[in-house]
Amino acid sequence: MRAELISIGDELLIGQTINTNVAWLGMELSLLGISVSRAVTIMDNEFAIKQAIDEALSNSDIVIVTGGLGPTKDDITKHVLCDYFETELVINPTVLARVEKFFTDRGRVMLDVNIQQAALPKACKVLENLQGTASGMWFEKNNSVLISLPGVPYEMKGIMSQFGFDALKKHFNVNSIYHETVLLQGIGESFLAERMKDWEDAIRNEGLGLAYLPSIGLLKLRITSKNGEKDKERISYYFNQLRIELPQYVFGKEKETLSFVLGEILREKQLSIGTVESCTAGSLAHEIVLTPGSSEYFKGSILSYSNELKEKIVGVTSSSLKEFGAVSKEVVEQMALNGAQKLGVDVCLSTSGIAGPDGGTAEKPVGLIWIGIAIKGQVFSYRFQFGDNRERNMQMTVFSALNLLRCKLLEISIEKK
Repeated sequence: MRAELISIGDELLIGQTINTNVAWLGMELSLLGISVSRAVTIMDNEFAIKQAIDEALSNSDIVIVTGGLGPTKDDITKHVLCDYFETELVINPTVLARVEKFFTDRGRVMLDVNIQQAALPKACKVLENLQGTASGMWFEKNNSVLISLPGVPYEMKGIMSQFGFDALKKHFNVNSIYHETVLLQGIGESFLAERMKDWEDAIRNEGLGLAYLPSIGLLKLRITSKNGEKDKERISYYFNQLRIELPQYVFGKEKETLSFVLGEILREKQLSIGTVESCTAGSLAHEIVLTPGSSEYFKGSILSYSNELKEKIVGVTSSSLKEFGAVSKEVVEQMALNGAQKLGVDVCLSTSGIAGPDGGTAEKPVGLIWIGIAIKGQVFSYRFQFGDNRERNMQMTVFSALNLLRCKLLEISIEKK
């Protein structure tokens, strides 16, 4: 089963927008046993769209087109598809009612141009968009299927996850590939591969696939079977081995986030938490509250970026700042302990570091980070040396702090990084 992906948009071609849709669709289709043979990006132009569709339909069973379905005049995909499939636009009453509700629920006025979002090709099967106003469209021609989707990533993902993939499986009688994913923090893929090479060899010797999927501060491991759920128990067995061997790194599975996992622990132990942040500038608090229901345990944050505020608001002693500097064990420990008291929380995380790209010295280079953890009067601190990229350093600090706290609360031994 072969698929081709067509992305429409001048903004993609000039680099104004990064095309994440292709990566996501490629990954999800592969898990259905559908191979993506080609992905092309084209301009918002009738000739370019028709040419790309012609080539794709002649070579593939499935063609997925993203982009060009907005309400403005420069979004021409729907009109081009009408011409290509020799059909006409008609107002779909079900879609119109949903579009009207979309605007009513948000207290917004629906314009005539928005009504046109309910005008869809008569020959297509509608794939509902529960996140926006541009519906997905399913066309069939010469035993092939073409799906047209909005280019907005969360809308495209919603349509495919809720309707598109199931429709493809049913239409082509596709047997899904079975997979499981675990998430790790604090270890790189090369170190993990070296440490668990016998484990990895055993997986591959059984005919299972193992993929390393790294991102900033995190690592995903996916084991895949082409035999469907037949190998479910074997895959679970291997991941249980990994959890037993590396509990300090393995924190969750599938789409669980660190903040979600930590939130469940805090909720179970009935602990409240706050943060006192310097180098992360509120990013740590932001990550914690991304989890729905975090108000049950998260109470607040103090952003003390300057030494003056560390001293005046947090209560870090001037002598410590002068003797050890803001980026030090002594200061982050005071930040955590004093922060817990001032915020009235059981647990407090603190961060201080040299995010970069400037500001480092021979003694304290760029990427030096200290993280403090106060838990009911006890305090712990950890030193990290990251790289020279400011954004990466901040993100890695956030994930490291959350995972360190997870380990402390679960009494998991933390290895020296």
